[in-house]
Amino acid sequence: MAVEMTPSQALGLWHAVSLEQVRAEANDLSLRQMAILLHIYLVPPPHTVRALAATLGVTKPVITRALDSMGALGLVDRVRDERDRRNVVIKRTVQGALYLERLGDRIIDRGRQLPV
Repeated sequence: MAVEMTPSQALGLWHAVSLEQVRAEANDLSLRQMAILLHIYLVPPPHTVRALAATLGVTKPVITRALDSMGALGLVDRVRDERDRRNVVIKRTVQGALYLERLGDRIIDRGRQLPV
C-alpha cells in the first residue's frame, strides 16, 4: 500500500515520531546510530564493521564508536568472526528488535493521525 503525503506532512511525521522517541526512551539514538541499527535489522546478515562503514560512507572507528554505545544499551552484540578473526560480526539482540518494534508502532500510530 502506497502512502501519499506532502513533504511537509512527511517532515511533520518524522518530527512527531522523533519527539515521542526522545521522550519515551531513556537513551535516544543519534541519526547515525539509528541508520546503523535499521540496517542491521532490515538488511539480511551477516553485518561487519567494515561493511557498515562502507555502506554509511564513514570510517571503521566511527562505526565502532556507534556500536559501543548501542552495545551498552543492549541493542546489538559483536562477536569475532570464527572464519576470519580480523572481522567483527554484528549480531541482532532481542532488546534491539523490541526497540525497533516500538519505533515502528510509533510511526504507524502517528501516520494514522495524519490529516487525510
